[in-house]
Parts: sequence; structure tokens; C-alpha cells
Amino acid sequence: MAKAIGKISFLKPNKYQAFTAVPLADRTWPNKQITKAPIWCSVDLRDGNQALINPLSPDQKLELFATLCSLGFKEIEIGFPSASQVEYDFTRAIVENDLIPADVTPQVLCQAREPLIRKTFEALVGYKKVIFHLYNSTSTLQRRVVFNKSQAEITEIATSAVTLIKELAAKQNTEVILQYSPESFTGTELEFSKEICEAVMLSWGASPTKRMILNLPSTVELHTPNIHADQIEWFTRNVKNRDSYILSLHTHNDRGTGIASTELGLLAGADRVEGTLFGNGERTGNVDLVTLALNLFTQGIDPELDFSQIGKVRSIAERLTNLPVHERHPYAGDLVFTAFSGSHQDAIKKGLDLMKNNTPETNALWEVPYLPIDPNDIGRSYEAIIRINSQSGKGGIAFILENEFAYRLPKPMHPEVSQVIQLISDSTGKEISSLQIKEEFLDKFLNLKSPIKFLNFSHNPCPENPETVDCCLTAEIHGVEKIIYGNGNGPINACKHALAKLLPCNLSLTDFSQHALSSGSSSEAISYIQIKDLNHDFSCYGIGIDSNTDKASIKALISALNRALVKHAN
Repeated sequence: MAKAIGKISFLKPNKYQAFTAVPLADRTWPNKQITKAPIWCSVDLRDGNQALINPLSPDQKLELFATLCSLGFKEIEIGFPSASQVEYDFTRAIVENDLIPADVTPQVLCQAREPLIRKTFEALVGYKKVIFHLYNSTSTLQRRVVFNKSQAEITEIATSAVTLIKELAAKQNTEVILQYSPESFTGTELEFSKEICEAVMLSWGASPTKRMILNLPSTVELHTPNIHADQIEWFTRNVKNRDSYILSLHTHNDRGTGIASTELGLLAGADRVEGTLFGNGERTGNVDLVTLALNLFTQGIDPELDFSQIGKVRSIAERLTNLPVHERHPYAGDLVFTAFSGSHQDAIKKGLDLMKNNTPETNALWEVPYLPIDPNDIGRSYEAIIRINSQSGKGGIAFILENEFAYRLPKPMHPEVSQVIQLISDSTGKEISSLQIKEEFLDKFLNLKSPIKFLNFSHNPCPENPETVDCCLTAEIHGVEKIIYGNGNGPINACKHALAKLLPCNLSLTDFSQHALSSGSSSEAISYIQIKDLNHDFSCYGIGIDSNTDKASIKALISALNRALVKHAN
């Protein structure tokens, strides 16, 4: 027996403390809704790349850049050209080979240091338009621990850099949009973030006709998403000349709330979002642009990014980054459209059945329990929505058989089939594949041949009573071939009466259905028949498949009877 784990207090007094809330009693963001997509900027080629164990090769960067363009990104941070020769060469390669689409604006990252700024402008020769992303750290902690500088000295670093950028931009035939990031904004006093951003705007000469980007990085998540939203709303209210800057968010995921912080930040007034595909980035990652975009999609908002083939995007990202996308990752994970729970499976199946009645012309809302998005909309299929293990129910098994193998089981048959499949899952404790389900289903229900083996069947109208038919059934019963005759109001009923002459069963036919397994004249018919043994008060289903519809029905009757006889014998 496992030993119980006692309660252990690991929290050391005074080591951690709550983040101070923003004094914003009249906040307005809780009453707002996101109504349109933000300006998106992918930083996969920089933030994402620097966080990889094995950074991207030049060819891999080119492939990822092309992928980002094809997805609809109009702003892409291509790298840090002054940081290394590889970064510099990539910045040159995409312009020299004319690989930048006309509607895409590349962005380059640069620290507020003169040699790095000059090197960056060397890399930008030949660019028509570029976002120059300048940053320096402003947080209380980094000013004290890393730089040992005052607020005034930190501001001087930023404004001097802006003055140099402005000077170099004037000499170069490139349209330069300035983006400034007070790095670690979330750990910076709001008043100081206001002062330094206003100083940068003044140095640049920002105006309504020359807007710059103020990017507020949650470089490290330090607090709950509502405090982040309060910081953003405070900033938009207090920083001068709101019409002269685009407010951008750059959230990380240290607390696991990067998505929430970004969405609430948009409610609070932000215009733009920087992030990466599937959240790749330093430590716990950058905000995940795939999830953000598809969250908008589920609310009826055009995300202005194309994730209609999410599987292909995921495959490219996994191959290039060598990072797997988690099975439970929203929208893209292998298991996010999968239900093992019986009640979930039943609800999903019913919802999907109702949705089949809708057409594109009806413009019906997507309403399927447990599925906030139609998997087809992002290139996923229904095949893996329901999978079977020991927690699964009858509806899930029926879903698998219908959607993967076209067996449309009558609803009263679901419990009986479920009992057969659950015996396997209960004994193994593992998931059962759809192929295993099919094989077990057919083995236990289809064309059963013991103790009765179907050989042949024919019928004709009864001469004495045209409303009935006479049948001739040839079968092996306990290994002995017999020819038996019967009469009834149809082929199935006539066959039942013929068999009743030889077998110790008082049979009643309680359910019958039939459908084609495929379209076309050569398709086979599948029949489902339930019989009830009135002497022993139990029911059994059987199925039969044949190109002849009557023979399919008789095979189903015999399969059901064989199952009943086995039950009776046991």
C-alpha cells in the first residue's frame, strides 16, 4: 500500500508577495467586447527562434517566413540583424532575393546601443519599408540589479537611440516606422513607463500622420490578467497623443495566462499583438497566435489569419522547431476534438446528427455539445472525435461504426454492441482502435454460422393466399444440412416460421432496419434484426450483409437466432 504523503509547507515567509493592483476604480474594459482582429505581428523568427535548442538554419527561416506570409501575417519580425552574422545574412537574403510580399512589412529588433543601431541600418539597405523595433529595459528590478541606473539615465538611453535612428533613417531610402518597447513593462512603474514613452514619442516626432508603435511587453508575467488589463487601460488614458501611436501587446506565459492577458489587454484598448505560432518562446513561451486567432473565429470574428489547414501549419512548425504540439493544445492538438467519456460521446453524436440536416444555405449556427468549433473549418476531420476506452459509452461506439465504416446501427442496438466492446476495454484498461471495434462488432454480430449456417434462400407468393409468401431455406443445423419450408406475411416472417419448426425458441421479431453500405447498383445491403425469445425473456440483435436485400435480412435473422441460442445454452 502506498504511504500517505503528509502536508508540507514549502512557502517561506516574506519570500513572495502579491503584485500591487492598479488604482483604476472606474475601469471600463470589463464591459467591452472584442469586435475585430488586432494587427498581428509574428515574432517566430526572432523570439521563437532564440528559444530553440537548435536555432533555425537559413533555409528553415526562409521556409517559416514564407509560411507566415501565406497565413496572412502582414507584419513579421525577421530577426536581430546586429546580433549575429546569421541574423544579418538572413535580413539581407530576403531583400536581395525579392522575397518580401508587397503587403508585408518586415520588422527588425535592436537594442538601444549605437553600434547595434548602425549595424542594423547597414542590413536594411534596399528595404522599401521596415518597422525598426527598439528596446531597452525599464523595470524597477533591472534598473537596480542589471544596469544600476536611474530613471533619467534609462530615458536618456532610449531617446538618444531614437535620435540616431531618426538621423540614419533620413539618409536611407527606406520608410522607417519606429516601434519602441519599454522591456519588462509589467515590472515598470506606470508613471515611469508613461514618461519614457512620451519622451520617445517626442524625440521621434510622432503625430497622427506619423504614428509609431508603442509595444508594452509582459516580458515576464507577474500578475493576474485583470491587472494587466488595468495597466493597459491606465496607459491609454494617461499617455499623451493617443492618436499618434499604435498600442501593441507582447505577452509571455510564465503564469500560464498569456492568452487571457492578451484578450483582456485588447479589451483595455490595445490595437496590435505580437506572438508566435503555438506559443513557442523563452521559458514558458510567448502568447500563442493560433489560439488567439481561432478564439476570435469561434466568436464570429474574422481573425484575418488563415488557419483553415491547421494540421499542415502544425506539421511545418513541429518539423522546423523540433518542438511537438501537445495533444491537448487548443484547436491543433491530436486529442482536442476527441471524447472518451460516454456522456460526452452521446451528446456529440446527437449534435452532429442534427447538424447533418443543415446546409450552407441555411446559415445555421454551429451547435454541437463539447465542440466549440467545427473541426472541418480548420481542416480537421470527425474521424477521431470519439475514441473508445473503458470510460466510453454506447453512443461513442455507434459513432465510430457509422462515421468510419458506414454501419448505421438502430438505437436500440447500441447497448448490446456497447456491452460487447466494453468487455475488451475493461479487460485491457486501454483505448480500443476503431479497427478493433469493427472487427469485434462483425465477429459477434455478422453472418454468424453456428449452430445454424445459412446456405440458400428463396421465396414465392403463396398460391392459396397471395398476401403471404412461401419460403424455402437451406441451412446446416448442428452440421446437418436441412431444407425447411415456411409461410408468412413476408420473407423474414416466413423464414422465422420455418426455423421455429426445428428450434426450441418462441421467437418474436421486435426490430428491423436495412440500408445500403455504399451508393450505386453494386452496393451491398446490411440488415439489422432484433428477435425476442418469449420463452426466456431476452432479446438479441444480428446483422447480415448480402448483395441481395432478402438474403441480407435472412442472414441477419439467423445471426440473431444464433446469438439467442448461445445465450440460452449458457
